Amino acid sequence: MNMYDNENTVQKSFDDQYLSEDLLQAQWAEFTELKKVISEVYLKKGSPLSLLDIGIGSARIARHMSAIPEMWRMIESFEGTDNAEACIKLSQATAKELQIEDKLKVHLLDAINLDQLQKKYDLIICTWFTPGNFYPEEFPFSEYNDSSKRLDLSKNEKFTAIFSKAYSLLQPNGEIILGACYIDNNNTRKKQEQSYLKMGMKIITNANDSFTATKEKFWSQRFTPEKIKAYLPFVKSENIVFVPLDPYDYAMQIRIKK
Repeated sequence: MNMYDNENTVQKSFDDQYLSEDLLQAQWAEFTELKKVISEVYLKKGSPLSLLDIGIGSARIARHMSAIPEMWRMIESFEGTDNAEACIKLSQATAKELQIEDKLKVHLLDAINLDQLQKKYDLIICTWFTPGNFYPEEFPFSEYNDSSKRLDLSKNEKFTAIFSKAYSLLQPNGEIILGACYIDNNNTRKKQEQSYLKMGMKIITNANDSFTATKEKFWSQRFTPEKIKAYLPFVKSENIVFVPLDPYDYAMQIRIKK
């Protein structure tokens, strides 16, 4: 079972009443920056873009973009993937509600299998802390709280494999946008914990971990620029750009250029 298989928990994770002010601010900050990127890539290409949203969730980005006609015209196709049936249902309902089913298509697909799409994209996005959700397959959720051994995340093979496949799906001059991503520091860790506690979850990690996880199998990693570069050895360092989303080191957007 993955972290978004429980429909009740999924609804809470998208419900404003359960979200902290920091999470809500990060949503809008990343969307503001994403609009800038889309405009820039669109102008560079000179025609509408093919876009892939990894972990589409409730199709929040498509919803906001389709509400801005001049932005929506910059998109030729908007595809999304998610490995949770609950999220696929939410995004399909969004497409039907907004009458954008001609442009918005979703796939029930684990991100580790992105190469099955066999298509090239101008822009691949993975938004609102989703990049931090890719945890090792055998992570011991039930035992980790009582273990003295902490997970070494100097490498994250799943993260590297997913975004290596995503990178291979990019058109020349395309970009992958990761954002928002948690920045690794103690203050951010405490805010992560508060958010999960507000949703009624039990924290199983501590200050020695660079990620926060819950008994309910929610897992979210924090990053530093150095760690991101280590996780993306197939990308030239100068092609990875870090954009702060706030002035207090809570979240950042990461642009990965082909």
